[in-house]
Amino acid sequence: MIFKKLSVLLMALLGIATSALAQIVTPNDPPTSTDGRRGNTITTAVPFLLISPDARSGSMGDVGAAIAPDVNATHWNPAKLAFMKNPYGFGMSYTPWLQKLVPDINLAYLNGYYRLDDRNVIGGSLRFFSLGEIQLVDANQTYLGIYSPNELAVDGTFARTFGDNFSLGTAIRFIYSNLSSGQFFDGQQTRPGTALAADVSAYYQNDQDVLGKPATLSFGLNISNIGTKMSYTDGGDLKYFLPTNMKLGTASTFHLDAFNDFTIAIDFNKLLVPTPPQYDTNGRIVAGKDPNRSVPAGIFGSFSDAPGGGSEELQEVNISTGLEYWYNKQFAVRAGYFYENPNKGSRQYLTVGLGLKYNIADIDFSYLVANQIRSPLANTLRFSLLFNFGENGVK
Repeated sequence: MIFKKLSVLLMALLGIATSALAQIVTPNDPPTSTDGRRGNTITTAVPFLLISPDARSGSMGDVGAAIAPDVNATHWNPAKLAFMKNPYGFGMSYTPWLQKLVPDINLAYLNGYYRLDDRNVIGGSLRFFSLGEIQLVDANQTYLGIYSPNELAVDGTFARTFGDNFSLGTAIRFIYSNLSSGQFFDGQQTRPGTALAADVSAYYQNDQDVLGKPATLSFGLNISNIGTKMSYTDGGDLKYFLPTNMKLGTASTFHLDAFNDFTIAIDFNKLLVPTPPQYDTNGRIVAGKDPNRSVPAGIFGSFSDAPGGGSEELQEVNISTGLEYWYNKQFAVRAGYFYENPNKGSRQYLTVGLGLKYNIADIDFSYLVANQIRSPLANTLRFSLLFNFGENGVK
């Protein structure tokens, strides 16, 4: 049936078991990672919200909380939009996704911003995730036609500076997830899932001398996808957490001379949703906490609910590191590394990329290097085209 096919496809999404329609894990069946290892991965609905949509951050190991602002701050840290230097701009990105598994999955991303005045900036974005075409069959392998599951998110953002170095930002998000064609699942008719969510973010930057060279030091925080649970059935009995995520990062850009700029950045990420507990053979929880709780309880409890205690909580923090070199503010070379604990999804990969700035346009390209056998993300490409218009509006 469609659910089996979507399960295989979505289990590989982000390298962890995250299928919204098939993420129900029985007590005696702990999650298994894509390379066959048993772990305790966290499952959520709409994991496409965590996919890096643009080539710049995608080539820097998925860092984005504190690197220099660009149009794609609408995804990584809305507060950074307040420090955009041009009055307005927009961007387009395209990512063929999981090409080793299925040839027609892709993520398209459109976004833009507009400066209202010296302190306030608004923005918006559209993410569209297509899972290609799925051939539908029933339990008797009878052909039922072709279906094209898809998901999307529409954002509106606002950012405001407070003084010369600090800003706050927020985003309001509508999420639509259409993974079935009205089929019946466990006796209930399925329907598209919808949800509302919000981001809250902060950004700080300061220019100072480091080792006798001018440098820009920055810090960023973004808590994203704080919102309602999502259901895919008419009864609504099964509801799934959104991928609420805390991203904390810092970056240092060294202005070596008039032609050379070098950035080093690091981000730490943690999902703020319940960790699956451990059950005994009777289905009783023997370690961890009941995952069936409210969104606020899930967020605050996510720091102390892992059945393995503090050591497992630390395993849930993944790390992104990135480097960026600009020559004459026109040509960029980038690299990065992303690490996730093997028990929590085991995404581990190197990224590289290039950037070119010409007049008002930025063209970015990234390539993901991973183990060809173990990782469905290997050879992922991303392409971005950004435009910034008007005279500089911020000093």
